Amino acid sequence: MKLKLGLPKGSLEEATFQLFQKAGYIFTTSFRSYFPACNDAEIETILLRAQEVARYVEEGVLDAGLTGKDWILENNADIVEVVELVYSKASFRPVRWVLAVPNDSPIQTVKDLAGKYIATEAVNLTKRYLKENGVEAVVEFSWGATEVKPPVLADAIVEITETGSSLKANKLRIVETILTSTPRLIANKASFNDEWKRNKIKNMAMLLEGAINAQNKVGLKMNLRKQDIQKVKIVLPSMKKPTVSSLLDEDWVALETVIDENIVREIIPILKQNGAQDIIEYPLNKIIY
Repeated sequence: MKLKLGLPKGSLEEATFQLFQKAGYIFTTSFRSYFPACNDAEIETILLRAQEVARYVEEGVLDAGLTGKDWILENNADIVEVVELVYSKASFRPVRWVLAVPNDSPIQTVKDLAGKYIATEAVNLTKRYLKENGVEAVVEFSWGATEVKPPVLADAIVEITETGSSLKANKLRIVETILTSTPRLIANKASFNDEWKRNKIKNMAMLLEGAINAQNKVGLKMNLRKQDIQKVKIVLPSMKKPTVSSLLDEDWVALETVIDENIVREIIPILKQNGAQDIIEYPLNKIIY
């Protein structure tokens, strides 16, 4: 039996492959191939635009896939959201769909859009937002370069952004945020009712979460005298409590813990000052809670 998996091609592709690799799934692809090979022979993979993944998962063409919450809503996809994947890399941070207008536009709120023209790739998201706010406006699909359309081709746009820098560069200001979106691992409902596929998908979700939990964390090992344990434990942050193991020399112990990578350079000298020796730092691929 095979699990048909859809992964996003384009801006999310590299970050997706890196995340899956840390989870234990390695994909290899030839130049311009849309069908990466996976080191798990039970997985068949296809690369698609993130905008399309939810639709194909809903229709059963795919058993599971990775896409954003925004595209699930845009496609009105009836699927199972298995897990939210908020990765620290830029491509996996939450993004916003915002309503933006030219800096000198008189539009201040969504209410001012009555009868106006709005350009966007997320037509259904925009129409839903307008309906929720009791506003009737013309929403036109934008094939790209949406930021350059106001004020000549549209009065406003609904566009995706992370920092807003591209909007500012095009002399646009954000009026309102329509949606904040994060990536999700999703599944077809019939596939998720199949025991083998459900277990396969849930195990994948657990390993992906483990890879995310380990992001920006490292392991530390060290040796120290028993008399220095309390001094070291006071200055050593830990997820719970550090692991302390006995050594052949009864006066010494080995201590192991996990800490945030960004504090390692500060804490290792302090550990050394408090009696820690033979300190080893090592990378982590997964942390399963």
